[in-house]
Amino acid sequence: MANTFRFLSTLILVCQVAVLYAQQPIFISSPDKSVLLTISNTNSGNVTYRISYKGKKVIEPSGLGFVFSKPKVTLSAFTIAKIDSSATDETWKPVWGEVSQIRNHYNELALTLTDKASSGISLRVRFRVFNDGVGFRYEFPEQTALTHFVVDDEKTQFTLSANHKTFWIPSDYDTNEYLYNTTKLSEVDPLPAADKEKDIALKSLAGADVIQSPLLFKTDDGLYISIYEAALINYPVMHLRLDKKALRLTTQLVPDAVGNKAYLQTPAQTPWRTIIVSDKATDILSSKLILNLNEPSTIPDSSWIKPQKFVGMWWEMHIGKATWEKAGGKHGANTRNVKTYIDFAAKYGFDGVLVEGWNVGWEDWFGNWKENVFDFVTPYPDYNLDSLTKYAQQKGVRIIMHHETSGSVTNYERRMDAAFQYMVKEGINTVKTGYVGRIIPRGEHHDGQWMVGHYQRVAEKAAQYKIMVDSHESAHPTGLHRTYPNWMASEAARGSEFNNAPTLGITPEHTTILPFTRMLGGPMDFTPGLFRFKLNQFDSTRTTRVRTTLAKQLALYITLYSPLQMAADLPENYEKHLDAFQFIRDVAVDWDDTRIVAAEPGDYITIARKAKGKNDWFLGSITDETSRDQTLLLNFLEPGKTYEATLYLDAPNADWQTNPEAYTIEKKQVNSKTKLPIHLAKGGGCAIRFVRQ
Repeated sequence: MANTFRFLSTLILVCQVAVLYAQQPIFISSPDKSVLLTISNTNSGNVTYRISYKGKKVIEPSGLGFVFSKPKVTLSAFTIAKIDSSATDETWKPVWGEVSQIRNHYNELALTLTDKASSGISLRVRFRVFNDGVGFRYEFPEQTALTHFVVDDEKTQFTLSANHKTFWIPSDYDTNEYLYNTTKLSEVDPLPAADKEKDIALKSLAGADVIQSPLLFKTDDGLYISIYEAALINYPVMHLRLDKKALRLTTQLVPDAVGNKAYLQTPAQTPWRTIIVSDKATDILSSKLILNLNEPSTIPDSSWIKPQKFVGMWWEMHIGKATWEKAGGKHGANTRNVKTYIDFAAKYGFDGVLVEGWNVGWEDWFGNWKENVFDFVTPYPDYNLDSLTKYAQQKGVRIIMHHETSGSVTNYERRMDAAFQYMVKEGINTVKTGYVGRIIPRGEHHDGQWMVGHYQRVAEKAAQYKIMVDSHESAHPTGLHRTYPNWMASEAARGSEFNNAPTLGITPEHTTILPFTRMLGGPMDFTPGLFRFKLNQFDSTRTTRVRTTLAKQLALYITLYSPLQMAADLPENYEKHLDAFQFIRDVAVDWDDTRIVAAEPGDYITIARKAKGKNDWFLGSITDETSRDQTLLLNFLEPGKTYEATLYLDAPNADWQTNPEAYTIEKKQVNSKTKLPIHLAKGGGCAIRFVRQ
């Protein structure tokens, strides 16, 4: 039950006094008093906020404000006209997710500000203070002084208290598919970092000292701090410009073709700016702050939305066995080949089969800025979709549709209804969308306001047809899977396909950083489960490889959460290791509970999850390039009950470089008091299934 109430009259009195005497700060703390937010309004009108956690500095005084190009106004000096405060404590149930219910508990402070200059514009800044951080956004109510307006710049600042260890990627308005760098904040250098990754098509770096959110910091005094955003709707993605001398980050919004950032009409609001903080790394991964800042589901009946595991006619194109295009004689999406995937999925209990390269147009799709390459309803002649969907349905499997837009987004929007109607006709209820290439309309960016609106329009349109969405090459997620639970996953980071990249690929530490950064915003379609590590199976000249052990590939199904989990490798590679493949068959994709057992960004992560509606638990533990020994405490298991644990472990001689396929499988009887010693090889991991007896 929601329990929203007014603060004590003494607090309101203090706030009213603060209006009269602007130099007096306004304070509001989290429900457990660990997070303190301080608002100051100087005599000149500058409004700043400051955050501390258990007495330690998190954000030093940081400014708020805007620059509009229409009307031509700078909002930087304000009078505090009104202060409202409230508190909320409620519990809600997600349609699917890592836990069966989520507590939403915060204290709120809403400041109504008026421009101290002559514009007469008023806005509201709404702060919500949780036990694990702060979210705030700007709101522009209907008013005569402001109707339609164009944002030239947002001046939100995040001033750090010291030169923290920072996990970051360079700014690129069209992709976030980078490896994370780990440096001191003052040593952030986006341009050389981007230059090292020649496998990325750099199109729109914002320049020196601009990096992407989310950012993760680790302080010398033991705090973990995340800066991100929530509920990104009708607004560009927030990148961040770094002032190294001041240790200050300022919002850098993604521009459109003519340099404007956002076109808004009152009433309007920005996404939430989020600061998550804890003195425990495990608490960062447990945070539901971003989800709680999103609106409830817009889908009244969500019974058709189902998490699923699938295989894909996909990886063979990446490693040279087949091609997307029909020309050349190696077309993968032919009827006979896809039937083998359907047979494999049915035999081993998978829900679906993703098929890429099924529709005409792949011969001329990439980088040409052509608007009508794909129509999304015309298969290649060698791909009989009608017979395949019937064949799949007879086997209890569904085809998963692939819609690669090639960046021609206006073309896709014109054709969405026809494309989704075609899917419904064929009994297909899941689509993977793709946005490779330069965006049409020309000059728009993947992270700009127009494209942010497009991703939302796809989710809404798909929901009308009861279709689930997995988006690739889209903007980073910001918790919108609460509002649109049919938008189940996205890529929006460097995923497993980069194991085949010609240079850096996927480093062993990458998957120990993703949950602390990009995955705070939502599930990732990382596509784990690769069982062959040298990728020269069909092309002896290839030198690319997977930089993990086989056991770590299994563990990724737990540590990298998604309700759409793919078994990414080829059927023939799985059939060589059916004993290890059993874990992928067994692992759940929807959960009642999640426990972060141990974690340190860039080093290791151990997570345990309880399967939805069952007594089974699954655990995944991964490490970076360093081997580790750990003792697992199994206190998440039900007390007094015995479980059979099946352990998928790195063999004693396993090593991601020299012996990645070496693994062992053991069975043990355990309970909640068991202490389980585990060895993780270099680049390794372990996966465990616990079945209650």
